[in-house]
Amino acid sequence: MQKPIKYAIFRTKWGYFGLAGTEDALCRTHLPEPEPEKLKSHLLKSLPLVNRVSNIEYRASSIEFDKTFFREIQEKITAYFDGVRVNFSPDIPLSLDGFGCFSRSVLTACRRVTFGQTITYAALAKKVSCPRAARAVGNALAANPLPLIIPCHRVVRSDGKIGGFSAPGGLSLKRKLLAHEQRSATFL
Repeated sequence: MQKPIKYAIFRTKWGYFGLAGTEDALCRTHLPEPEPEKLKSHLLKSLPLVNRVSNIEYRASSIEFDKTFFREIQEKITAYFDGVRVNFSPDIPLSLDGFGCFSRSVLTACRRVTFGQTITYAALAKKVSCPRAARAVGNALAANPLPLIIPCHRVVRSDGKIGGFSAPGGLSLKRKLLAHEQRSATFL
C-alpha cells in the first residue's frame, strides 16, 4: 500500500515551522528556524519512507509539498507563536510508528501536559506506571518526532533544573518556550 507523504512549511513570528505526515496523521514537526530551505532539509531527512499502520507496511509513494496540509493545525501553531494560549488536542491524529510500547506511552502521556504547566520526568514516569524510569522517560522524549504537538519542552527535572532538550536550539529554546507560555494571556 502506498500513500503520499505531505509536508507544509509556513511562517510564524519565531521563524518557519514544518509539519509532515499522511492525510491520516502527522508524523513529524520541526520547530521554527529562520531559513525555510534549512528547515525543509531537516524535516524531509527525518521522514520515514516505510511505515506500519495497523500491521500493514506501506511505502511512501511520494513526498509532496501541500500548503494546506493540516491547515487548522498550522493556524493553531501560528497563533501559539503569536502568544495565544493554545492546547494541541490529544485528538490530533499522530503516527508514532517505529516507537516501542514504553516510548509511545510516554509520548502519549506528555500530550496531556497543558499549556503553561510543567511536569517532572519522575512524575511522567509515574503516569506511565514506571515510577523508577525517569531517565528512560527522558530518553523517550529526546526522540520525540512531534515537538510542540507533543510538548516535551514542558518536562523538567525534579530538582527544579530545566533538564534536556534535543530539538534544534537546545536548552535556550526550551527556556524560551516555557517563558513564552508563562506570559501568554489569551486562550484559544
